Amino acid sequence: MTGVRATRPRPEVLRIELDRPDRLNALDVDMVDALHAALKSAAGDPECRVVVLTGAGRGFCAGLDLDGYGTPSASEGKGAVQSGLMVQRHISGLVQRMRRLPQPIIAAVNGAAAGGGFALVCAADLRIAARSAVFAVSFIKVGFSGCDIGTSWMLPRLVGAGRAHELMMTARRFDAEAVRIGLLADAVPDDELQRRVDKAVEDLLAAPPLSLSLTKQGMWAALEIPSFDVAVELENRQQVLTMLTADQGEAMAAYRERRSPEYRDT
Repeated sequence: MTGVRATRPRPEVLRIELDRPDRLNALDVDMVDALHAALKSAAGDPECRVVVLTGAGRGFCAGLDLDGYGTPSASEGKGAVQSGLMVQRHISGLVQRMRRLPQPIIAAVNGAAAGGGFALVCAADLRIAARSAVFAVSFIKVGFSGCDIGTSWMLPRLVGAGRAHELMMTARRFDAEAVRIGLLADAVPDDELQRRVDKAVEDLLAAPPLSLSLTKQGMWAALEIPSFDVAVELENRQQVLTMLTADQGEAMAAYRERRSPEYRDT
C-alpha cells in the first residue's frame, strides 16, 4: 500500500507503519487511502486483537503534506466547496475509523507528531512515545482553525479543557510535558520504545478478546454519556455479556492457577 507498510509481528498484532520518511510521514491522499484500507482490513480480521500505529524514520507524522495533498477520486469535477469538504472528510474519517475499530490501537510515537499526526495520536487508545518525540496541534499556524480532525473533542478529554485551549490556540511545541498533562501513558528512551510497546501488547493480549473490545468501546462511549447512571447501566450489560463467555472462565482459572490463559473467543 502506497505510504503505509502493514506487517504482522505476531498473528494477533497488526503493525501499521506510516511510510513516507523523506516527508516525515506527512499525509497525502495515497497515504490516507492506504491507512483507511489497513484499518478496514483490521476491523474485519478476527485473528487481529491489537493494532500498533507508528512512523518510519525519525518522525511519526508531520501532518498534512503542505507541498500537496492530492485529489481524492470522488472529488474530481466537483465545485471548490464540495471538493474541499470531500478532502476534509477523507482525512478526518481516519480518526472516526480508529474510534470504531474493535481492537485497541497503540500509538508508538517515534518522533514528531504535528497537526493531523497529532490527531492520530489522540485517537489511539494507548499512547507511548520515545523521549525525543515532540508534539504540536499546528493547524492554526498555517491559517486554519485550530479545531480539526476531531482534536477539539479528543484533546480536552485527554488533558483537560484549560490545557487543550492553550495548546490549540498557541500551537506551541511540547515534549516531556506530554506525560505530565496526561496525553501519554509513558515516554521512554528512544532505544526502549519497541520494548515498551511490546510490553503493552502483552498486557492487552492477556485479556479475553471480547472483554478487551468491549472495554475500548465502553471507555470511549463513557466520554459521551451525560449521566453517571447510564454509564453504570452500560457497564452492567458489558459485565453480563463477558460473564457468559467461555473465555471469562478461562481467564479466572488462569489467574487462580498462575498460568497464561488460552483464549478461543468463545
